[in-house]
Amino acid sequence: MEAENIKADAFEPAKRAPKRGASGSGQQDMEMQVDEATGIEGQVLGSSLASAPPKAKRARSELRKVSVPPHRYSSLKEHWMKIFTPVVEHMKLQIRFNMKARQVELRVGPETPDIANLQRGADFVRAFLCGFEVDDALALLRLEDLFVESFEIKDVKTLRGDHQSRAIGRLAGKGGRTKFTIENVTKTRIVLADSKIHILGSYQNIQLARRAVCNLILGSPPSKVYGNLRAVASRLSERM
Repeated sequence: MEAENIKADAFEPAKRAPKRGASGSGQQDMEMQVDEATGIEGQVLGSSLASAPPKAKRARSELRKVSVPPHRYSSLKEHWMKIFTPVVEHMKLQIRFNMKARQVELRVGPETPDIANLQRGADFVRAFLCGFEVDDALALLRLEDLFVESFEIKDVKTLRGDHQSRAIGRLAGKGGRTKFTIENVTKTRIVLADSKIHILGSYQNIQLARRAVCNLILGSPPSKVYGNLRAVASRLSERM
């Protein structure tokens, strides 16, 4: 990881505002005031740090940490600028890689327009670390109705040894043909990471892809799965 790309000062705490004295505007802030409508006497809160922090200030303390698996460390180092640029320039977030904890840390900055950008940025980084290409994971930043769903083969059926290997082979197909067909028909992206399966797409499309993947794990032939997928996809397109 290049030192100039991972700046430690990106997470330096904001400088505290100088404390107000007992005279001038500070004294005016602490004066007692009577509400003419209710007659209730109350204290006017000043703008110092001792008062209740505004929502924007609380948001800046929000932090997301995404752990980096050992096998994705080199890929993260190679594609760091492709991850760093959209997160900082488009989402207006602060990001760094904590080399000691092996975590990618994201935080809301003073220029961040929406607190929701923090979660979307974390989902983008997490999708890349799951194995998706950077260009595919970028869709999580551009579109709001995309998700990543992860599950394991044992969640569908308990398989061990050669049985599990054959199930993974059925999911991939010859030269990855089966996986590509499911992706194209359901408009999703699928990552097969050993016994774990990650699916990126909209909620409805993820359900279609997951149903096809589960049928393959349970032993259905690919031709039957293709037919069911195309039938369901055609019905959905007619509704749209």
